[in-house]
Amino acid sequence: MTNILFITGTRVGDAVLSTGLLGHLMEKNPGARVTVACGPVAAPLFAAVPNLRRVIAMRKRPRGGHWLSLWSACVGIWWHTVVDLRGSATAYLLPAARRYVKRPSKGQGLHVVEQLARTLGLEADPPGPRLWTAPEHVQAAERLIPQGGPVLALGPAANWRGKEWPAEKFIELARRLTAPGGILPGARVAVFGAEEDRPRTDPVLAALPPERRIDLVGRADLLTAFACLRRCAIYIGNDSGTMHMAAAAGTPTLGLFGPSKEGDYRPWGTHADFVRTPETYDTLIGRPGYDHRTTGTMMGNLSVDTVETAANALWRRRGEAAA
Repeated sequence: MTNILFITGTRVGDAVLSTGLLGHLMEKNPGARVTVACGPVAAPLFAAVPNLRRVIAMRKRPRGGHWLSLWSACVGIWWHTVVDLRGSATAYLLPAARRYVKRPSKGQGLHVVEQLARTLGLEADPPGPRLWTAPEHVQAAERLIPQGGPVLALGPAANWRGKEWPAEKFIELARRLTAPGGILPGARVAVFGAEEDRPRTDPVLAALPPERRIDLVGRADLLTAFACLRRCAIYIGNDSGTMHMAAAAGTPTLGLFGPSKEGDYRPWGTHADFVRTPETYDTLIGRPGYDHRTTGTMMGNLSVDTVETAANALWRRRGEAAA
């Protein structure tokens, strides 16, 4: 039996960006049993991986105890391939025919997908992110977003406040894009987020016409949310794990950037694009008193006009590619 151990990130976005490598390994080793080790928040992303043996949710422990627990869970198995994208020593301490361990990126300007692809020598043609779903995820998505015309997807939340475009700007953008002269006249609007994001998502939801509002905040697990994103016409949102899921779904995706590096984390793919604040990343985080734990939004200078123009351009490219 061919066994693959794939050690990936703790955050949803980082884990999504690594999935192209997992897909590559599975294609090169048909029928291999797959074990994925990742952070607890990202673990549900891998629930429907074909030939899945196990998902190991690594909960951080003092003095690196989570690595010892991972070693204990894996040392009794002969691994055909171990891939460690966390750069730990674990791969060298397990019985394996092949080991691939990510090293710190030496070059600047490489997207995370390209950085990860270097681990397997695939940087010339890095495999794009992909996720796997089960029928129950697709069926749940069909219930949450039933047929009935196009859907504009919005992601008003992020993992910290500084990266969040103001809610009033999302509201104005949705109004423009779904107006009679917009790219999606009369479209429904789906708002994505986790239950803890409610303080940022509720103002957007409250401003939408009830008959066109789809509230998905805290109402879908990760793979159901991914299946929902597949049913949307375009996604616009802050730099977040949901943004990367939207791009992996093949949905035209526009990422909004400010105090994060678009060179590393822009949505990946020919169907994706980004816009950023007039200020650079270094300018924003170099402000006096900056603290990612307490600083409020740093996205206020990104105008609705700028985002609308980029969304229109992305929509046109999508139409040209489909023609």
